[in-house]
Amino acid sequence: MNIEIHKPELVQRLNDHIQTGHFPDAAALIEKALDALDEKAPAAAPVASAPGRRHISEVICENMSKIPPEIMASMPKDGASEHDHYIYGWPKRNP
Repeated sequence: MNIEIHKPELVQRLNDHIQTGHFPDAAALIEKALDALDEKAPAAAPVASAPGRRHISEVICENMSKIPPEIMASMPKDGASEHDHYIYGWPKRNP
């Protein structure tokens, strides 16, 4: 595998660390850095999906499809950006 680094400052940092003599080459330095990352942030356990479970976006889309068109037409067009106004009665940010 060949890796190209397009940030000169990063290449310089790699070379500086190699020149200290702590690492024989870039591969050894990268291996050490990856080992340190693995120790700090262990891989997350995969999320097990239970049979019959769906992604939240599917549930939302299904529920939204059940709302009659005339109700959807009466919803405010700025409901997301002005949610504080519609929920709490605060003044609109962009009247």
